[in-house]
Amino acid sequence: MIPGHPHPGELVLDAPTRRLCDDIAAGGRGPVRLAVIAPGGYGKSALLDLLADGPGARRHRRGLAAEAGLVLVDDAHLLTDAALAEVAELAADDRVGLVVAARPWPRPAGLTSVLARLRGQIVLRPFDRDRVAACLRLSGEPADADAVLGLTGGVPGLVQRLAPHRGEVGAALEDFRFDIDRLDRDARRVLVAAEAGVAELPPGLLARPVAEVVAEVRSGGLTAPDGALLPVAGAAVRALVPAEERAEALAALAAARLAAGGPVAATAVALLEAGASGQAVAELFAAAARESEPDVAVRLYAAAAAEGYEVDQVGWAEAEVRACDPAAALRRVDGLIAHGTGGERGRAAAVAGAALAHRGQLARSAELYSWGGGAVSAAFAAIGHVGAGRLAEARAALADAGDAPPTVYAGAVTATARGLIDSLDTRAEATAAAVSTVVHAAEAVEPLGSAALLPDSPAAIAAIMAMHGGDPTAADPVLGRAVAAGVGGAPLAARHRLLRGWAAMVAGDEAAASAAIDPRHGPAEGRDAVFAAGLAVGVARRGSDIGALRRCWDEACAALARQPVDLFTLLPLGELAVAAARLGDRDRVAAQTAAARELLAALGDPPLWTTVPHWNALHADLLADDPDAAVAHAEALRAAADAGPVTAALADAARVWLQVVGGSVDRAAVEAAARALHAAGLRWDGARLAGQAAIRTPDRAAMVGLLECARGLQGPAATPAPDAAGEPARLSEREQQVAGLVLAGMTYRQIGDKLFISAKTVEHHMARMRSRLGAGSRAELLSRLRDLVRA
Repeated sequence: MIPGHPHPGELVLDAPTRRLCDDIAAGGRGPVRLAVIAPGGYGKSALLDLLADGPGARRHRRGLAAEAGLVLVDDAHLLTDAALAEVAELAADDRVGLVVAARPWPRPAGLTSVLARLRGQIVLRPFDRDRVAACLRLSGEPADADAVLGLTGGVPGLVQRLAPHRGEVGAALEDFRFDIDRLDRDARRVLVAAEAGVAELPPGLLARPVAEVVAEVRSGGLTAPDGALLPVAGAAVRALVPAEERAEALAALAAARLAAGGPVAATAVALLEAGASGQAVAELFAAAARESEPDVAVRLYAAAAAEGYEVDQVGWAEAEVRACDPAAALRRVDGLIAHGTGGERGRAAAVAGAALAHRGQLARSAELYSWGGGAVSAAFAAIGHVGAGRLAEARAALADAGDAPPTVYAGAVTATARGLIDSLDTRAEATAAAVSTVVHAAEAVEPLGSAALLPDSPAAIAAIMAMHGGDPTAADPVLGRAVAAGVGGAPLAARHRLLRGWAAMVAGDEAAASAAIDPRHGPAEGRDAVFAAGLAVGVARRGSDIGALRRCWDEACAALARQPVDLFTLLPLGELAVAAARLGDRDRVAAQTAAARELLAALGDPPLWTTVPHWNALHADLLADDPDAAVAHAEALRAAADAGPVTAALADAARVWLQVVGGSVDRAAVEAAARALHAAGLRWDGARLAGQAAIRTPDRAAMVGLLECARGLQGPAATPAPDAAGEPARLSEREQQVAGLVLAGMTYRQIGDKLFISAKTVEHHMARMRSRLGAGSRAELLSRLRDLVRA
């Protein structure tokens, strides 16, 4: 013992237990009857050593006569029946104090009889950090107490094994060899399973009862109270159990789990992480893949195949689609479609159809769904054909579908296809009913969550239809429910999020729109990349941020070029067409806009789907200074005005906008049209119309009124921020807005467009702020403004 340090045994005890032992050793409590039950390594023997220093204390031995004093019995779980009978006699003598220490297992009947005569228990607890640190100091080899505590769980014996080795596990492993070598095959299998992370052992794995063997292992002091193997013990098992024995134990575990039936995923994942191998393990992996989350299933299929097991290739490909890797899935099923068996080919075609749809290739997706057969595939084929502008093929696909089991899933998919076809009608009541049909289908599939492999979700289609119909507020709830239910799983999560962002942007909530394309979500892929690009462009354009618009323009064009134009990408295409006109770069989107016109013409120019494209094209032509082309789009909107209130509102707004651009501002007509746009869900457009009219009218009263209308439609103004000292800012509300936009890098013209004021007025605000703040230069003014305006 190092001079000046406490007795090693005392480190085992916390303060209450130490005081109890001091009282017992001093005889202050009279004859005691106490048990000390704890796994190996918790310090039972050290505790008895401490008590043995007291007067009258005796170690138990065979033939010990009963007399006053304190008898200490160690390792009582190992005593013979005859020895336990003697201890029971001592316990029956009121003159004799008795402290019996034992592990929780084994528990012979004689020991149970002895424990029943005792009156209390001394509880030994693991070390806390302070006692770990004290033990390490006592060893004379300082180590990281937190690290040692994490490795050992604070089990005193394990801490003391690491202490001489400065907490280095590798140097202490040989100290565990006896613990492992003394165990039989069953106990070692339990240790190997625990090291692999398998919490529940199947019947048939062990020759002895599982509960008995587990109790034996836990009594050894190598596990935490919940039975998990402590890290230092896990390292010992990995190092000291021979590799062939470990492999055999894991293979036996896999076989037993399969034979037991029931869910196998948890065991399979644990064995996968443990690097298990062999045919039984591979069979377990393949079985578990069918019940696992997609990313885990892909790993399980791969591991099973690596062992030479013949896995379900279509199931593997479906897991890859669900794990957002459609390219890998397409590579896997391509050969199966050409050379697989009958049923396998149909399944492979459905997986390929879903993968292609997620990559934005609707025409090819529809062909594969049609070829694969089945009523559900026929409905998906019809949806793809409509999206690709092939109405006749869509109707034929549904007509040839045949009967399907009346499941909720089949009914919802079929209803979505029929609703989509009905949305091509020219009658307002028909299109309204079509949207309602698809919304109801979206609600029907919500209970399925991610269980079905969907090329697209009814919720996404319903939302796109609602936004084309001028009702973004109807889009968000159906998308929100799909997100909450996890409809379609990971492949559709980004689509739902981006569509919610689009609805927010159209409704004037640019912050929510920006959140949908936050870089932390990761890059968008396939068709989602077009919506992400459209959102980025749309937010920049609505914020009059020409710098941001230019920065995202090339990426947006690249995303658009990678994707075929279809019915479901007309929203971002229209936004990009307007931005292209703003940037003077219309050639970059000319081919796509022409393809969109052809697609809509092939579908009969349905009002529900053509209204928003005509509206966007009108503004693109106005920005490109092509009024004749803009008039053509206005005429197209007027011709379809009877298709519904939204179409009527856009038609009237187009007429008024052309008048404003031509220099004729009728305040009442402008306000009516702007408010109608706002009511139709196009809030930014409504505010923009009123603002553009205000800066073009020579009538001062009309200008003021229209600016007030624009501000009201735009939403509440920003609240002024306090200065750094917490005092009220010395800028007016309007000056706060102007200052914030200047600091954001906008030009006076961009700020004027944003706030519906002239560039000259912005300049006037800046001059007045410079004078009020006493700034001697523009740089000094900007510095002071930064102190007054929140970032």
